[in-house]
Amino acid sequence: MNLHEYQSKALFAEYGVPVPEGRVAQSPNEAARAASLLGGGLWVVKAQVHAGGRGKAGGVKLAKSVAEVEAHAKGMLGTRLVTHQSGAEGLPVDHVYVEAGSDIARELYLSLLVDRGAEQIAIMASAAGGVDIEEVAAKTPEKIFTVHVHPAAGLQDFQCRRLGFGLGLDKPEQAELARILRALVRLMHECDAGLVEINPLIVTGDGRVVALDAKINIEENALYRQQRLAGMRDAAQEDERERRAREHDLNYVSLDGNIACMVNGAGLAMATMDLIQLHGGEPANFLDVGGGATAERVEEAFNIILTNANVKAILVNIFGGIVRCDLIAEGVVAAVRKADVRVPVVVRLEGTNVGQGKQLLAESGLKIIAADGLTDAASKAVELAGGGS
Repeated sequence: MNLHEYQSKALFAEYGVPVPEGRVAQSPNEAARAASLLGGGLWVVKAQVHAGGRGKAGGVKLAKSVAEVEAHAKGMLGTRLVTHQSGAEGLPVDHVYVEAGSDIARELYLSLLVDRGAEQIAIMASAAGGVDIEEVAAKTPEKIFTVHVHPAAGLQDFQCRRLGFGLGLDKPEQAELARILRALVRLMHECDAGLVEINPLIVTGDGRVVALDAKINIEENALYRQQRLAGMRDAAQEDERERRAREHDLNYVSLDGNIACMVNGAGLAMATMDLIQLHGGEPANFLDVGGGATAERVEEAFNIILTNANVKAILVNIFGGIVRCDLIAEGVVAAVRKADVRVPVVVRLEGTNVGQGKQLLAESGLKIIAADGLTDAASKAVELAGGGS
C-alpha cells in the first residue's frame, strides 16, 4: 500500500527525519491559506498522486506569491496527472501539498527496501539525485552505493560512513545522514515498510540534510497490525479492478494485453500467462481466484474481468485439487449468462470432478470452448483474441 508524499513526510517527522514545513490542501483557497500560514516568499505546489515523474508532467510547480500558489492548485486539483509511471489514464489529483521553498545546494538519492534474496534491508544511495534512478542504474551504475543491514547486527557506523563518503558529504553532513539512516531503518521495522525512497535528499546551503521528497510503501500483508497506516489508504489512486478484487479476496493485477486470465493458484497463473505469451498473445491481467474458489467468487471474477474494454478473449484455467471442477463450471456458466459475455471463453479444467465440470459446460448451451490441456487452451485463446505468431 502506497502513501502520499504528505503522509510519508508526516511519518518522517515522527521519526525525526528532517523535512521542509508543508501543508496539504484540497481546494485552491486551502492552498492559498496554507501558503500564508507557512510564510516566506517561495513555495512549491505538488500534486499528490501515487506515481513518480510528477515534475516532468507538470505536477510540481514553484510559486512566488500566494496568488500564484492558488492558481497552481486550481490548475492541478480535479485533474488527472499522467506521468511515465501512471499509465495513459493518469491518476486523479484530489490533494496538493504546499511546501516552503528550500535552499538546495546538492540533490542526492536515498532508498531503503527489503532485499528478499538477501533477507535484509538494502540501503541504496547515489549522488545523482533528483533524476530517474533507473536511468542512473542503467548508464552509470558505479554512482549507486549499496549496503545491507543484517537483522541481528543492525545498521553499523562504518556503513553510514561508507555511504556518506560515497555521497561526498563532509563530516557534519555525514553525521546528519547517519541519524536519518537510523531513523529510517527503525521506521522500516516498526511500520512494516517494504520501500522508503527519498528523491531528492538535499543538502541545503547551510549544510543541513533534508528529505525534499518522500515515498513509502507498506507491506500489504502486514496491514492487519498497522491499522493507523491502513486508514491512510487512498482507494482513488488504485486500479478500480484491483480494489474491487481485494474486497472479494481475489488476487488481481491489471496488465496491458487483451486475453483475460482466471486461474486458481499463483504459480499456475504465472505459467498460464507465460504460455499465452509463448503463443504470441498478451495477458490482460493476473487473476488468482485462490485454492478455495467458490461459484460466487468465480462469478465476481468474471464481472471484474469484463470491466476491461481491451479484453478480446477469456481463458479460464482451473486445477481442481481443493476446489471441485463442477463448482467452478457452475460459476463460469452463471457468470457467462448474467454478465452478457460477448467475447470467446476458453475453459480448461483438470482435477476433482473434472468429468462433471465438463458436462456442465457442454450442456449449458453457451459458447464456451473446452480445451484439452494448458497448451491447447493458450493457443485457442490467442487465436480467438486475434493474435498469435
